[in-house]
Amino acid sequence: MANARFDLVIIGSGAGGGTMAYALAPSGARILILERGDFVPQEEENWSPEAVWKHRRYRQKERWVDDTGLHREFLPYTHYGVGGNTKFWGSALFRFRREDFDETVHGDGISPAWPIDYDTLAPYYDRAERIYQVHGQHGVDPTDPPRASYPYSAVPHAPRMQELVEQFRAEGLHPSALPLGLREGCVLCRTCNSFPCRIHAKSEADVCCVRPALQHSSVTLWTNAYAERLVTDERGGRVIAVDVVKDGAVVRVEAPIVVVSCGAVNSAALLLRSTSTAHPRGLANSSGLVGARYMAHLATMISAFDWHRKNDTVFQKTVAINDYYLASGRAGRPLGQIQSQGRTDPVVLKAESPWYGRWIPLGAWKWWADSAVDWLVMSEDLPHVENRVAVGAHNRIHLRYTRNNTSSHDELVSETSHLLRRMGFYTIKHSLGTRNTTHQCGTVCFGSDPRVSVLDQFCRAHDVENLFVVDASFFPSSAAVNPGLTIAAQALRVADHIIDTDLRTT
Repeated sequence: MANARFDLVIIGSGAGGGTMAYALAPSGARILILERGDFVPQEEENWSPEAVWKHRRYRQKERWVDDTGLHREFLPYTHYGVGGNTKFWGSALFRFRREDFDETVHGDGISPAWPIDYDTLAPYYDRAERIYQVHGQHGVDPTDPPRASYPYSAVPHAPRMQELVEQFRAEGLHPSALPLGLREGCVLCRTCNSFPCRIHAKSEADVCCVRPALQHSSVTLWTNAYAERLVTDERGGRVIAVDVVKDGAVVRVEAPIVVVSCGAVNSAALLLRSTSTAHPRGLANSSGLVGARYMAHLATMISAFDWHRKNDTVFQKTVAINDYYLASGRAGRPLGQIQSQGRTDPVVLKAESPWYGRWIPLGAWKWWADSAVDWLVMSEDLPHVENRVAVGAHNRIHLRYTRNNTSSHDELVSETSHLLRRMGFYTIKHSLGTRNTTHQCGTVCFGSDPRVSVLDQFCRAHDVENLFVVDASFFPSSAAVNPGLTIAAQALRVADHIIDTDLRTT
């Protein structure tokens, strides 16, 4: 294949890259989207727990190395395909709280301030919620930042979940509607979390952004196209091309603007692979922080059982509790968030259990799944430099991650367990552990000082004038809510900046 040239290249098609493509498409610029995977097919297996969890039909196959402890290989929870990991998210689309943009003291350390504040991002949150069709209710959550009404009304609680909402209120809490991105035609099924939607009714980057962008003749998508490295001019101040592996050959794609949106781990890995004389430690890495400060949230699943009644709810992912989120809460310090989760299938429980659990008959797991109401307890982890992504021999990804801020998370798990027990439940807890990659962020952080950050406030690299990194890599801190909407909002802001600056001179 001959070399190609475009006005702008976007590497990745998830929450960052897909939203960027959507926002930039009307500009008329010749845009190439590079996606290392393919379209996820619409098929019966989309909603099959056996296919998705037991056989891992859609999971990428490469193994990363856990550089903590014994340096063992592991299969990360990540997906390569059009829409990226948004195809498999649960579509809980929170805004960061206003306080998340400020320096915050936690039990185990400091969460640093962002170079922008909530008000800077607020109009882009508005736009992102419209694009991703977010359903919610303003004015109930005590931590909800100032905002306009949601573009769509909240998904009603099922009868059993409404009962629990009333019980939480009797405990003095303020349960609120979980903000959910759902499209017309959603049937509120059991297979939303971690499943691709067979009827394209879940709001994710493929259907909300990439496909609409492709309606513009100036936008091109290459699937099964792996960005191997970025090539700079001799001085190292500009990216001049992307070397892409496609159909077994390397194609050099030239463009005056390059946007990297591969996800926090793979974006850092791409920059680290792109060494040169001008950038011996990796591209845009004069600070030494590319790959550093990896965060992924402290997360514990709690199954709550009432042995006297079966849980007949189909769609239970509608409740959020943020009473423990801020330092002004009950505990006097930030702890995090509680949110209800989609129903857990017995096949998933068996497939994801430790080795000894796989000998337990499926019927026992079914009894568990039929009785449980599932909750996620999530706390902020802090951006420690030692937690980092590295690239090893043969370009293998190495991930070093040690959990921190554990005292706050343990306290929230304990508070939640005691709360549920007071409400008549028995609880079983399962930590997502140190290999949790679902909310990966922080590896190419933005900031005002090039000595302690990689990107400026518009996600432009300090060291490379035409390079942008737009995914959760740019997060200086992780907050304690799902990162997807904040990625999309910043992508819209960066797209406006590129239109107003770089594209005017292209």
